[in-house]
Amino acid sequence: MKVTITKQCMGDRNCNELCSEVFEYDEDQLKSTIKVDEIPDHLKDIVRKAADECGADAIIIEE
Repeated sequence: MKVTITKQCMGDRNCNELCSEVFEYDEDQLKSTIKVDEIPDHLKDIVRKAADECGADAIIIEE
C-alpha cells in the first residue's frame, strides 16, 4: 500500500493524530506529508481510517 496527500489537504492534522508513524505535519507547507514509502501491514487499517475521516478527501491510497 502506498499513500499520497493531495494539495487539497486542509492541514487539520487529524491523520497525524491517528497515525503519527505514517503522517507528519509540515509547518512550511501547512499540510500533512507522508513519512514512509510503503505502509507497514500493521498500520494499513489505521491509514484507511485516516483516509475515510479526511474532510478534504486529500489522502489517496494505492493498494
